[in-house]
Amino acid sequence: MPREGAALRFEAGQSMSILVDQDTTFIVQGITGREAVNLTRECLDYGAGAKVVGGVTPGRLGRRVHGVPVFDTVAQAVADHGAPIDGSVVTVPPAFTKDAVFEAIENGIKLIVIVTERIPRRDVAEMVELAALRGARIIGPNCLGIIVPDVIKMGGIGGPARNAAQAYSPGPIGVISRSGGMTTEMSSTLSAAGLGQSTAVSIGGDAIIGSTYAELMPLFEADEETKGIVIYTEPGGRMEAELATWVTEHESRLPVVAFMAGRFMDEMPGMSFGHAGTIVEGKEDTASEKIARLADAGIAVAERIEEIPQMISAKIAEREAKEALA
Repeated sequence: MPREGAALRFEAGQSMSILVDQDTTFIVQGITGREAVNLTRECLDYGAGAKVVGGVTPGRLGRRVHGVPVFDTVAQAVADHGAPIDGSVVTVPPAFTKDAVFEAIENGIKLIVIVTERIPRRDVAEMVELAALRGARIIGPNCLGIIVPDVIKMGGIGGPARNAAQAYSPGPIGVISRSGGMTTEMSSTLSAAGLGQSTAVSIGGDAIIGSTYAELMPLFEADEETKGIVIYTEPGGRMEAELATWVTEHESRLPVVAFMAGRFMDEMPGMSFGHAGTIVEGKEDTASEKIARLADAGIAVAERIEEIPQMISAKIAEREAKEALA
């Protein structure tokens, strides 16, 4: 059962999501690869069934993957669909990822989820720049994608449909995480406490990514049904500083609770672990400095994952109490 009244106002059937919804169509680039075949099956099986309208692997025109038609190019997939395609999940090898992303963007696709890891930083920077010029958004690279519980999942997030259905549940909490696995871990913890998720986004753990915490916050802010945000973060990089600045400058209505991994790194200068983005380049990148900066912006930092549900419930209740008195 929910621990706080804030979560009780969610009613089945409410539309609560960012980036994707029940009408989102997407393709899978690199669809005939082993991992992509499994990913496609997972997306098709989840929720009401994802609208995977095509796949792209050069030289494989005419094949089908779980009933999804395969094309040589994105242009062919768009032409066959007969209407603009909303998104693409990119699972091609790192040497070819930039070309695949450019092809998707130039064919009018506005949401690109890049699963591929170990992409050269220069390539990532160029992809992000082109997306900005064309009004597209990149999630990733090195991410598991996006999920709207019981509605749609775009990417490998949550794993097979039956596992994703156990971990994720509909509700008012937005989740943003640098780690794909921790996206599911935090969401599962929230679900077990009766706090479902509006949208969960695995943004990727690389040093350069397409969408940061601060860049996703306006989307959650605009979603009236989202009541709070939970983030998973690590030492390294400046995304937390950007988030703290955004929350403060925009006087965000959304309470935020963070979980900071890798605190031990403060005692081991020069060390990195896990993601490429965890490289600590200076004092501002350390866990302790990030925690202090987040706290200054009113963002609570949990010591343990199991503390998150109670903390976000309390912050939502506190925010709503203040609004009632205003």
